[in-house]
Amino acid sequence: MEIVRSDQAPPPVGPYSQALRFGGLLFVSGQIPLTPEGALVSGGIEEQTHQVLRNLKAILEAGGASLRDVLQTTCYLTDLSEFQRFNDVYAQYFQEPYPARVTVGVAALPRGARVEIACIAQAG
Repeated sequence: MEIVRSDQAPPPVGPYSQALRFGGLLFVSGQIPLTPEGALVSGGIEEQTHQVLRNLKAILEAGGASLRDVLQTTCYLTDLSEFQRFNDVYAQYFQEPYPARVTVGVAALPRGARVEIACIAQAG
């Protein structure tokens, strides 16, 4: 098992790694819309989703993977009425074959975020 870390994504806000490589897989911890400096991105679901996906991309790249290598995402939204706007941004980052996905509505996320995404990717 190997720890994967990127300075282009925010540091963990708790006792966890940004990602772990195990065998040929990369397990990326849930990312919320924090800048690499740790500040919460202001704005709506669109701005926050862009930041989350930029964070995931940076961590994947640090682990030798890309968004095209993502096998599954788990997405958490605090307001499912924002699902379509979230989905519109999400679709800008992934191409067919799209990763398998779980999307869950939750009561709250750390730091008041509106969205969090974790993923599993194939790592070279």
